[in-house]
Amino acid sequence: MNMRNPVGRWLLIDISRQILELHDDQTLIAQYSVSTALNGPGERAQSGCTPRGAHIVRAKIGGGQPLGAVFIGRRPTGEVYSTALRASQPQRDWILTRILWLSGTQPGFNRLGNVDTMRRYIYIHGTPDEEPMGEPRSHGCVRMRNSDIMELFDKIPVGTPVRIVTTLTET
Repeated sequence: MNMRNPVGRWLLIDISRQILELHDDQTLIAQYSVSTALNGPGERAQSGCTPRGAHIVRAKIGGGQPLGAVFIGRRPTGEVYSTALRASQPQRDWILTRILWLSGTQPGFNRLGNVDTMRRYIYIHGTPDEEPMGEPRSHGCVRMRNSDIMELFDKIPVGTPVRIVTTLTET
């Protein structure tokens, strides 16, 4: 698969290593620790799994919002995350700072029907800094540190190719 776009940037998410890599053509330019799904890899709706395969960044949401901005339904709530806010809502799945909304590009595998990544609302997004990185803990999304997602958000355009693999031999 050709992972290039007009600016040459693409992302690789390796579920086995819990790493997101930003590439410019064949050059690795940044690497971030992430947290993918506690339920492991998988494409089915309602599975709580992180979908594999070829994707693109369909939308970038949250530009201009402060570090720790809280989102519900892809809209900023006006809140900024704090431990006090978390204590008042302990069951909330925190989506913070920025959202990169993913869309699968492989019909029948991660696009359309009951395997559609975009309809599953799978994002790369910020999460509370006290949440661990480097281990699967999400409900399907790819979680990042808030400072990391803010940095990544500014480095890639909408349409950036994303490849999600379980091992590097799948790239």
